[in-house]
Amino acid sequence: MAAWYTESAKNDDIVVSTRIRLARNIEGFPFPSRMTDEDRKKLNESVKKAILESNTPFAKSLKFIDVLNVPENEKYSMVERHIISPEFAASDKTRAVVISEDESICIMIGEEDHLRIQVIYGGLELEKAYDTAEQLDSILCASLNFAFDRNLGFLTECPTNLGTGLRASVMLHIPVIEGNGGIGDLAQSVNKIGFTIRGMYGEGSKSAASLYQISNQITLGISEKNALDNLKIITLQLIEQERKGREALNRLKAEDLSMRALGILKNARILSSEEMMKLISRIKLGISLGIIESEKIMPIRLLIEGQPYMLMRKFGSMSPDERDIYRANLIRQALE
Repeated sequence: MAAWYTESAKNDDIVVSTRIRLARNIEGFPFPSRMTDEDRKKLNESVKKAILESNTPFAKSLKFIDVLNVPENEKYSMVERHIISPEFAASDKTRAVVISEDESICIMIGEEDHLRIQVIYGGLELEKAYDTAEQLDSILCASLNFAFDRNLGFLTECPTNLGTGLRASVMLHIPVIEGNGGIGDLAQSVNKIGFTIRGMYGEGSKSAASLYQISNQITLGISEKNALDNLKIITLQLIEQERKGREALNRLKAEDLSMRALGILKNARILSSEEMMKLISRIKLGISLGIIESEKIMPIRLLIEGQPYMLMRKFGSMSPDERDIYRANLIRQALE
């Protein structure tokens, strides 16, 4: 099955992906920051049994992986594919994931909370992603007693997740808004209504390739439906704003920008991550404007497969300079 970043999807000229994440903890276990290694092993087995021995289609389509047995290049390439968090990859504690073949589903066991149920799809798919996450939540809830308070909702290690435990986010490609200096105003606007804007890899990360994540901050005192509805409204408004901005671009300058980027990528012999992301962003913009034919070019796939650990996952460990050579060669071949 194809990964989320390898297929076209709804509104994917601007909305690169949709992610739903649910934070859950299980009664009878301390919060992860206080768990012993033995606690973590018991937690892994409890979750493994709950999902893989359930009489559901998920039991056959998901696999359990002990992260301690995963090589470093594979772990960090999972971060680059947006499957697991950087903190989860970097931890040296006992932990595991339950993951689908296409990697659209990943349950992190032993992250900041006992469970992080994550569903990610390409394009704008908030309802679909939430429906899948809710099904997984229900299956796990049937076997595991989640820590829940009638007044506070789901109990979480960090108070910012208290309540629904829901983090819904969309990743947007908004080069025109960025180029017009609108990110600061956007951040202030969404913050006023309980949302936040972050870089490509979430909290603490910088923007790259004009990619930004917008997600809800409020999880207490608001329903899951209201959070999703509000995020969808914001996203549709930003889609409209970005498209209007693209329509107003000087056509000749846009053609020059995107075609120069394509020319460099087709001929480069050495290519850094930073330069690759800048050029791919311009190609993606050119595709959306009809300047570049898109049948054989998948910008987001190239962007992800050109990341450092993705390259080392495919070709083996190498120095940064060697990666720059392999990256250039990989993208040249993809664009032939």
